[in-house]
Amino acid sequence: MNLELKGKVAIVGGGSQGIGFGIARTLAAEGANVVITARREEDLKRASRDIRELTGSEVTWIAADCRKAEDCERVASIVRADLGGIDVLVNNDGAPPVGPVLSFDDATWHRAVEQNLMYPVRMVRQVADSMRERGGGSILNITAISAIQPIRDLGLSVATWAGVIGYAKTLSMELAEFGINVNTICPGYIDTTRLRKVFAAGDEPDETVRTRLLQDVPLGRVGTVDDIAGLAALLVSPRGAYITGTAIQVDGGLLRGVR
Repeated sequence: MNLELKGKVAIVGGGSQGIGFGIARTLAAEGANVVITARREEDLKRASRDIRELTGSEVTWIAADCRKAEDCERVASIVRADLGGIDVLVNNDGAPPVGPVLSFDDATWHRAVEQNLMYPVRMVRQVADSMRERGGGSILNITAISAIQPIRDLGLSVATWAGVIGYAKTLSMELAEFGINVNTICPGYIDTTRLRKVFAAGDEPDETVRTRLLQDVPLGRVGTVDDIAGLAALLVSPRGAYITGTAIQVDGGLLRGVR
């Protein structure tokens, strides 16, 4: 299927590895002009080179810390100046520490809010006008299944990403008249560095944790980055323009609730 993304300008956060890399690669393969951001310059250089080799498309990179308001502003400003505007924004980054929710002090909570909640809020502020000027656009947030089905020791992520879902739902109503759709993907257990940290967080051997957690996944496997990237590409494309205000789990059936 042609997703009609050729020539669209897309900013993908956390694009140097994991889910962000997978989304950036998929959008580039569909012909989008992709800009990836992350904190580490060397990782960005490697990722842009790998995407170019895999897709034949050039990828621009900007080293930036999404937790800083000035970096969010700088990224959007550079993309508007160099590429003429912004059509797609994918808010994606790492996640805060794992541990009992009562073990974290105010400073840790503050960092989690800056990383998970304020990052999407600030980036949307920076790109919304450009999308309106271009007659529409798409905003996609990557959170986690824990935002809609809380998981022990992930309280920092649960609280802050639940806020993102509420923010995105409100935003979807306020931006709909401008042809901008807003959605959230809630990945389950996806094969990333973050998941390996979750497996290693307790006292049990990693493989024991992995086996136990997968017993709750009806499809019986850990998801892949491609499981997320394909849906992401659809949601930010013109083919997905009528989908907005959703929070979609991609979790192999892990979520037990009926919504």
